[in-house]
Amino acid sequence: MYLENIKNPSDIKSFSNDQLKALADEMRGLLIKKVSTHGGHFGPNLGMVETTIALHYVFDSPKDKMVYDVSHQTYCHKMLTGRAYGFLDENRYDDITGYSSPDESEHDFFTVGHTSTSISLASGLVKARELKKESGNVIAIIGDGSLGGGEALEGLNIATELDSNFIIVVNDNDMSIAENHGGLYGNLKLLRDTDGKAECNLFKAVGLDYVFVKNGNDINELIKAFKLVKDSKKPVVVHICTQKGMGYKPAQDDRETFHWTMPFDVETGKVLVNFDGENYETLTSDFLLEKMKNDDKIVAITAGTPAVMGFTLEKRKKAGKQFVDVGIAEETAVAMASGIAKGGAKPVFGVYSTFMQRTYDQISQDLCVNKNPATIVVFCASVYGMSDVTHVGFYDIPMISNIPGLVYLAPTSKEEYFAMLDWGMEQNKYPVAIRVPGNGVISSDRPVKNDYSDIDKYQIVEKGSRIAIIAVGSFFELGKQCACEIENKLGVKATLINPIYLTGLDCDLLNNLKENHDIVITLEDGVIDGGFGEKIARYYGKDSVKVLNYGLKKQFYDRYNIDDVLKENHLTTEQITNDIKNIL
Repeated sequence: MYLENIKNPSDIKSFSNDQLKALADEMRGLLIKKVSTHGGHFGPNLGMVETTIALHYVFDSPKDKMVYDVSHQTYCHKMLTGRAYGFLDENRYDDITGYSSPDESEHDFFTVGHTSTSISLASGLVKARELKKESGNVIAIIGDGSLGGGEALEGLNIATELDSNFIIVVNDNDMSIAENHGGLYGNLKLLRDTDGKAECNLFKAVGLDYVFVKNGNDINELIKAFKLVKDSKKPVVVHICTQKGMGYKPAQDDRETFHWTMPFDVETGKVLVNFDGENYETLTSDFLLEKMKNDDKIVAITAGTPAVMGFTLEKRKKAGKQFVDVGIAEETAVAMASGIAKGGAKPVFGVYSTFMQRTYDQISQDLCVNKNPATIVVFCASVYGMSDVTHVGFYDIPMISNIPGLVYLAPTSKEEYFAMLDWGMEQNKYPVAIRVPGNGVISSDRPVKNDYSDIDKYQIVEKGSRIAIIAVGSFFELGKQCACEIENKLGVKATLINPIYLTGLDCDLLNNLKENHDIVITLEDGVIDGGFGEKIARYYGKDSVKVLNYGLKKQFYDRYNIDDVLKENHLTTEQITNDIKNIL
């Protein structure tokens, strides 16, 4: 095997053409083996094998700086930059992240997991190089799906003004996570169809030089193109056409499914993990499709991640024009939702919490300042959600619960979630966000409200005394367990409260608690700093009521073990009960 002996990318510079092709086959085989047993981003990496080899064959990393967009296509780069052990040894699969990471290697310059950033990040490296009067190439690698994001277009806009060496490799496989959307992709298709010779050329229009590579999975063609632009004195785009999923037929035939995958059987392509049981993604799409049958004003919106709301290709076809994918452009999704609501229709924007960070300004300015009744459904806002540092989603409560005018709801059960979703869509007064429970689909026979317009009124689920537990959303089950533990071990029946609203205080209820409660506990599935619990603590600041806030410390978490994080943050029933015991 070649990879066992490659310690630095410079090791492949002496390889013959046959050796480079053999290396590509070896890398592709390792990708298939690792992802089929471990899971991960599959199709993007399969399509980038030859490109990565050619980049490292021509350029001199890390002096020549490569910046990968999103990191969906960095596995091959890692193989050639001293991290092949993460693919060769099954016991070390988790020793490397799925994203670029400067902590791992000098060949990575940024920790990147969100999209459309590489051109802008690389432009900063170009500017710093010029200011320091240094040499070397700067290469941004970006996929066509990421190219449609606002920041990518901003980066293209400024790139030409840098007027020095700046190489932008556009990996065009005619796919985002799902299919591409928008007029930009009509021009990319025109360029593909004309071998890059069309007069109408997005990249030339903004002043960039342009090189076209018809077969982006041909190492020789790629090497030739990269040698042509190496040490260029002007910004240039190298537009390469690749095959997503190259080398594994199921991934080529079903590019959406195999963009990212759980472990699967290599022979059949079938996922090995059993997904039996309910999930909020599928439940949400089914709910919306049923509503759409009787209301043609409802529209579901996604920003390049249709699976977030369970909208498979088949369901997207059923929804027809009542489903909109704006591409990887969360800012446009929120602004469009605001416009749809202003026009009298009923938009529902489904988004992973981690990507909602990208559209804070639009939520605040375009939506809430304008008081338009759009609904945002927030997924994976939980310690139980995604755990890579770039995709952690539990920073949302401090971020958006303090935007004036927004009603942020935290359901505790399936029944409560769909009651909130229905209300959010049908009411016409408030911008509404709903924090989808992250602890699985839990049904409850507790009565739920159908009307949430009586803003900031909490629900007392169990009446007690001395101790009150205010448990938010996904942590309501933890609150129930704590109430039982406190009663069993301390002999005190606690009051259990479902606050429902993350964006305000139920002052009447909180005042009433002062009459016969000494301790108030808040439990939230998110960071404490600036979060829900601090609002409660601040309210009781002048009173004798003692408030204990439980949640997560404000820090960046990466590939964590859930049980470890819960223990580190005192989020077990035993720890909480002991805290209460010590106080009493």
